[in-house]
Amino acid sequence: MQELNKILQNVSVKELIGEQKLKAKNITFDSRKVNDESIFVAVSGTLVDGHDFIKKAIQSKAIAIVCEILPQELHKGVTYIQVSDSSEALGIMASNFYGNPSEQLKLIGITGTNGKTTTVTLLHDLFSNMGYKVGMLSTVENKIGNKVIPSTHTTPDAVAMNELISDMVDAGCDYAFMEVSSHSIHQRRIAGLTFAGGVFTNITHDHLDYHKTFKEYLNAKKKFFDDLPKDAFALTNIDDKNGMVMVQNTKAKIQKYSLRKKADFKVKIVDNSLSGLHLEINENEFFGRLIGEFNAYNLLSAYAVGVLLGKDSLETLTILSQLKSAEGRFDYIKNEKTGIIGIVDYAHTPDALEKVLSTIDKLKTGNEKIITVVGCGGDRDKAKRPVMAKTACAYSNHVIITSDNPRTEDPDEIIEDMMKGVPIYAQQKVLSITNRLQAIKTASRIANNGDIILVAGKGHEKYQDINGVKHAFDDKQVLRDCLEV
Repeated sequence: MQELNKILQNVSVKELIGEQKLKAKNITFDSRKVNDESIFVAVSGTLVDGHDFIKKAIQSKAIAIVCEILPQELHKGVTYIQVSDSSEALGIMASNFYGNPSEQLKLIGITGTNGKTTTVTLLHDLFSNMGYKVGMLSTVENKIGNKVIPSTHTTPDAVAMNELISDMVDAGCDYAFMEVSSHSIHQRRIAGLTFAGGVFTNITHDHLDYHKTFKEYLNAKKKFFDDLPKDAFALTNIDDKNGMVMVQNTKAKIQKYSLRKKADFKVKIVDNSLSGLHLEINENEFFGRLIGEFNAYNLLSAYAVGVLLGKDSLETLTILSQLKSAEGRFDYIKNEKTGIIGIVDYAHTPDALEKVLSTIDKLKTGNEKIITVVGCGGDRDKAKRPVMAKTACAYSNHVIITSDNPRTEDPDEIIEDMMKGVPIYAQQKVLSITNRLQAIKTASRIANNGDIILVAGKGHEKYQDINGVKHAFDDKQVLRDCLEV
């Protein structure tokens, strides 16, 4: 139970009507979770408006209502708190309700289009191997130490997130590393959290179904750095053309990392092969198990965070050299008899797909063919669909365009949108196979000794979302079965 005045600390309240000396057992923005000791926060979402459920919340005996617009009928015995932004109020209130847990450990947020999951996973594993108890919030899974909590969103809602961080504090975690999505920044889900540092990986075309324009998407990411406190660090990738834009208004201490420019943290690729990366990081020699230039950036940012949090640089590099990537991120298997390599990657944006395919192309040692299986998700940014197909064609000897997570869209219509991006010269090397299982089987059948098959788009996911039903489907297991690994 928490007192209302403590829950409302730092919330910008426009008007408060009713009893102030209340104690609440929970805060919720879901009217179905309201009980007789609840505070209901009416949030205007993308699909529904919480203000439409105030009456239902009161019928379920909510003791207080937080809203942007006061209802015309005010019920006796219910406290009404009018605010200018319910989403921001919810974030701050959730943090207060759980005792501001993010202030009781060092919370680092990683944002960007690509690389968030790998970087967060590397940091969790790095600090765990240093002997710390560590929390992690990621697309793949959430963790409290070694305990795994399934993940449903890149960044959870404000209440779930603060409850999770509170559990991390209770479990004795010293550090927590979390992916910070553009949606969570824009929807103010992270309001009320105190970050000890923020990391910018890169920004490319993504989520324009939600943000509408690239500028809006960029500004959502930038808002995270704008809000960092002055005693935090803001670590940015200056090889990205928007790297310095991200931190131009931050109060935090700016730190830069780069492969190509002078920076606080610098990496040089000495060798890149299927056995791993040979790097120079701040003039220290490094041999790691991860593959590809994009992972050189991920390793460098993880190293930089370790150093910025006061850890010994050589110990940090030594541990990083032993770590694997996150599940579904350049996750590869090999049939030793045929030499055929299968790679599963979460690449679901044109930039991510280009990075993975260009890495595979550089890893080729002879005349191996690259066979790419790729699709696009339904109910999402349609503009990237033809670009994804065009990118696949640019690097692949064979391309099979298939279903991803069609959600409520017709998968054949998604494939048709993708096919518009296939150049005339590439049409003969492109197949469209709607059934994802058959697409992967076909890729495996046309592969010859030594060829490389990339299955892109779903990575770690163990399902295929079709008309609101999640059907069991695991790209890596299917590929294992097809290649008999």
